[in-house]
Amino acid sequence: MPEPTTGSGPGRLLVAVYAVFALAAGARAAVQIATRFGEAPVAYALSAFAAVVYVLATVALALGGRTSRRVALVALSIELAGVLVVGTLSLADPAAFPDATVWSAYGRGYGFIPLVLPIVGLYWLRRTAR
Repeated sequence: MPEPTTGSGPGRLLVAVYAVFALAAGARAAVQIATRFGEAPVAYALSAFAAVVYVLATVALALGGRTSRRVALVALSIELAGVLVVGTLSLADPAAFPDATVWSAYGRGYGFIPLVLPIVGLYWLRRTAR
């Protein structure tokens, strides 16, 4: 039986969820930056950064080659660190984040999926390692 690749089997669902988050975070950031950037520039820039990370993770997981796996590992690690750092800072100093980002409060506004997603992604990378 062939070993699963990052974009096959359950990996397809993972790629799909990342694609949805890339689209959601990108659209949210684009609207926020275009209409209210002066209100919360750090929060809106972080949402745009999160969207870029989600796009990288989506593409890298879908492709699943050697280089793509490395890109996915870096993207997922940055995502997890971002969720933990931004989540902690947004709770410790709410005034620093006058508007929520995708990663605020550990992704509470998105059902904590931004916190769980990189953990699942890193597990999937390890499980499908050759």
